[in-house]
Amino acid sequence: MKNQHVKNLLLLTLAAFFISTSGPLGRFIDLPTPVIIWCRSSLGALFLFIYCRYKKFNLKIKSRKDFFTFLGCSILLGVHWITYFYALKLSNVALGMLSLFTFPVVTTFLEPFFSKSKFSFVHILLGFMVLLGIYILAPDFNFESAHLKGILWGLFSAVCYALRNVILKKHVSNYNGSALMMYQTAFITVLLLPVIFLMETDNITSQFPYLLTLALITTAVGHSLFVRSFKHFSVSTASIIGTSQPVFGIILAFLFLNEIPSLKTYIGGALIIATVIIESIRSNKK
Repeated sequence: MKNQHVKNLLLLTLAAFFISTSGPLGRFIDLPTPVIIWCRSSLGALFLFIYCRYKKFNLKIKSRKDFFTFLGCSILLGVHWITYFYALKLSNVALGMLSLFTFPVVTTFLEPFFSKSKFSFVHILLGFMVLLGIYILAPDFNFESAHLKGILWGLFSAVCYALRNVILKKHVSNYNGSALMMYQTAFITVLLLPVIFLMETDNITSQFPYLLTLALITTAVGHSLFVRSFKHFSVSTASIIGTSQPVFGIILAFLFLNEIPSLKTYIGGALIIATVIIESIRSNKK
């Protein structure tokens, strides 16, 4: 049993690492944000469809209610991705990712309204520990134009992401995680199709390798593993463990974008990792 828990924990951490690549990639890819998200969704849907067919998963949506629920989750996920990438473009990887990662705190307050779980004082405490870590991690806030807009887009993205997660949670026992992501990416692809004709796409060929990485590693693999984790962890637990993503993202931004972290980054990152470890130990005792 403990070995299975460790395996699930490692897969969730791997999901966090894969998803964290969205930060550096979102800032680096030189295309309009809605176009990036359309490419991410369309390629991700294709990869997920091929995988689901290979694994012979049942792709049938079981009810009309589920269809509209998945459509709603798709809209929330699409808005989350677009606003998050705007946050990255307007600020930097650290600030964009850190403002997004208020979502575990949002999740702890939202989840009791969508499930039978009760408000947990420990989760609220851990959530505020994450906020403290984010406050320490963040560079000096310049509340002028771009940085302020980046922070606000990141916070709005966090609300959309948390809401999508708690709504989707109740469906993971009836649907495969990869199938759930395939539905969502397919819906987003259809909804965002007009942007391909309305926005600049001339350099899409030169950006294709990075779009491919974003679709396959970040979206198809990372998000499928994250949704799959809802079978083994509460959304609050998965979200709090997922807050290791900014640490991964900042490291990747340093390696590939030369965004150099400060001493505060190390201190705040250590606090976030400590929170992840505490929640990992707590979830193993349940």
